[in-house]
Amino acid sequence: MAHAVAGWTKHELEAAVVEAGGCAAEMLSKADWLAHPQGRAVSLEPVLHRQFRRDETAHTDWVPSRSRPLAGIRVLDLTRVLAGPVATRFLAAYGAEVLRVDPPDWDEPGVIPEVTLGKRCSRLDLKTPEGRNRFDLLLAGADVLVHGYRPGALGRLGYDEERRSAICPGLIDVSLDAYGWSGPWAGRRGFDSLVQMSSGIADAGRTCKGVDSPVPLPVQALDHGAGYLLAAAAVRGLVNRRLTNGGMTARLSLARTAAMLWEVQGGGEQTPLAPLSDFDFSPSVEVTPWGSARRLIPPVVVARAPMSWPYGASALGSVQPAWEATTCA
Repeated sequence: MAHAVAGWTKHELEAAVVEAGGCAAEMLSKADWLAHPQGRAVSLEPVLHRQFRRDETAHTDWVPSRSRPLAGIRVLDLTRVLAGPVATRFLAAYGAEVLRVDPPDWDEPGVIPEVTLGKRCSRLDLKTPEGRNRFDLLLAGADVLVHGYRPGALGRLGYDEERRSAICPGLIDVSLDAYGWSGPWAGRRGFDSLVQMSSGIADAGRTCKGVDSPVPLPVQALDHGAGYLLAAAAVRGLVNRRLTNGGMTARLSLARTAAMLWEVQGGGEQTPLAPLSDFDFSPSVEVTPWGSARRLIPPVVVARAPMSWPYGASALGSVQPAWEATTCA
């Protein structure tokens, strides 16, 4: 591979991979990204795009409680690694019923035990009449839809924003893309590691370490940060719907999350991490198809509202695509 790409400039290689339908990103500095047409476009976007809708036919019987504030809320999860699953896992922790729907042949080896906590996982083929009919029923019964497809992808399947809100009046429709919702790269495929390369983060790490190779952050910080923002947007939409009967569309991006991260000033010298201890783990044992284990405690909690999940992590496609009969939102 190194021999094959040695004759390319990084810009030409990125363009060729993207043209072929793949994902790639050349490493840019922060200054280069801010001068790039896409970097300029993203810098002008809000962290969270929100549009509230007045839906006369929408209604909800949801009454939040302190112990399980999202009990009675149904969340339809069409997300993949990693931001969307972080968001829906968080919503499940506070009582929401989360149904994840994947295509028939999709898999995410290595991360399924991490991202399916508290969820029921099913499969559907939206390219078949049977799959579309079932999806219509699921969407009609949902309160929240979380999806991470590129702009227009659901529309090409016949489920654009107008169609989604018609099927489910009052829907809280929350979505994420990689490179923002405006500019020349608005429809480009991407994920956390690539956005760190484009936005200057990997170059800043390289400079800090004094090395030649890219040095991204040690965690997928854009994914995790955007995930909690997605969850917050969903809750804000639910509160607004309870007050007005109106739905909401919310959109975020990894690139805008990266820009927000750049806005946070560093805190001087780094403090070494404390050694791992027993207090870093949940006291309960989680039973999963991969064995029993104790999970690391969540990094984000809501004060005085206990977190708990009704299910341990599960395999993709392990249940039928249907809402639980006992839930009524």
